[in-house]
Amino acid sequence: MRYLSTRDQEHTTSSFCDILLEGLAPDGGLYLPEQYPTIGDAELNRWRDLLNEQGYAALAADVLTLFIDDIPADDLKDICARAYTTPKFSEADIVTVTPLEDGIYLGGLSHGPTAAFKDMAMQLLGELFEYELKRRHQVLNILGATSGDTGSSAEYAMRGRDGISVFMLTPRGRMTAFQQAQMFSIDDPNIVNMAVDGVFDDCQDIVKDVSRDLQFKRTWNIGAVNSINWARLMAQVVYYICCWIRLTESVDPSQRNTTNVSFAVPTGNFGDICAGHIARCMGLPIDRLIVVTNENDVLNEFFTTGVYRVRSAEQTLATSSPSMDISKASNFERFIADLLGRDAARINDLFGKQLASQGYIDLSNDPTFATVESEYGFLSGRSTHQDRLTTIRTSWQDCGTMIDPHTADGVKVARDMKADGTVTTPIICLETALPVKFAETIKEATGRLPDTPARFHGIEDLPRHVVNVPNDTQAVKDIIVTTLTLSLIHISEPTRPERI
Repeated sequence: MRYLSTRDQEHTTSSFCDILLEGLAPDGGLYLPEQYPTIGDAELNRWRDLLNEQGYAALAADVLTLFIDDIPADDLKDICARAYTTPKFSEADIVTVTPLEDGIYLGGLSHGPTAAFKDMAMQLLGELFEYELKRRHQVLNILGATSGDTGSSAEYAMRGRDGISVFMLTPRGRMTAFQQAQMFSIDDPNIVNMAVDGVFDDCQDIVKDVSRDLQFKRTWNIGAVNSINWARLMAQVVYYICCWIRLTESVDPSQRNTTNVSFAVPTGNFGDICAGHIARCMGLPIDRLIVVTNENDVLNEFFTTGVYRVRSAEQTLATSSPSMDISKASNFERFIADLLGRDAARINDLFGKQLASQGYIDLSNDPTFATVESEYGFLSGRSTHQDRLTTIRTSWQDCGTMIDPHTADGVKVARDMKADGTVTTPIICLETALPVKFAETIKEATGRLPDTPARFHGIEDLPRHVVNVPNDTQAVKDIIVTTLTLSLIHISEPTRPERI
């Protein structure tokens, strides 16, 4: 399996472990496999047996061998076994599928250490990074951006690992108190939190600016954990397969492999649902992929009009589903690359030039836009604050299930599409996080606070470790250089004998 950049017109390919440590491609594009592996009955049957008999880690290892051929299979099994285990995950099944109401199910992805779906990829990424860095005798300094959950998931996955430091950018004041506490309470010299005077898209732009500075990137061994890193999407493909298996377990065995399900996916950066797109392209029986946005509806606008128009920081609203307050979806380029037949020259023109110069790309009159639903299965919808409150309240009162605001966005749109007959297959709404991370909105919707798992008691009262920085790439670079330089000086100091 070889990988290439969405913008590489020379068709230069790389191995998995090379792109694992690199993140964004040198030309500014995103890595994709040369072609997606295809699956059929044999793989689906084998994966069902693996999941039922050996568990999620065994399923993950087998699926990942389709994408990774430069890590021995036995090592990959060990990596997955370390990533997906209890008590790291609070549920032995790792991923659960439970009924919410008629025809709508919840894909439980928030059983990890930070109570967010991002743990599903980050725990694997931490193991992969540590494994490959030891193999190469290298270090990696991760620069990431978070709108809420990626940061804490990355830091919990990377802290304490040999040869890895994390520099995480957050939009100052734009996350919930719990989300901030999860990140900023980590007291580890290899974890540096920076609160940027801006929105998430500003943080993401700084990460991309640093990645484009190849000399800086290579001098300071900069890598990425944002969903621009292919390994995260690859890890997420596994839980689509797992959810499909769990939902179809009660179907007659002779009909299981032809039973389609749909997924409603709250998304801002297009990473979570891009993994579903990849799973569908591979041959997983997926009917519809429902893109769900909040009031920052850049993606919904594209899937309904064909125009992808990014918004400025001033136009990006602060909402009650803050992890989706994104108006520049990094992974969107991966889907458009597939939609346009991997035309690297055109992708470079659209995303490398047009988007930067005019702020939008328009495919409304392109013949390929007509295939977005018919060939790729995409639908979309949006949700508002009032929609979230209503959905959280009714899910609690009528179904006895408390859901977080992002998951509520997904349930709201799924309900609409079920009610009007747009989608007739069962819909799995992918859970985003546990409600405890958004207590204020939960209380507004239900009149009560969500339960706090024991492992999070008192987290908001812990001391905080965070540096405020301006919305400026050079300021972030300076902090990286200063931190790493001091670290090198400390490491190089001779060990002094203890006084007796």
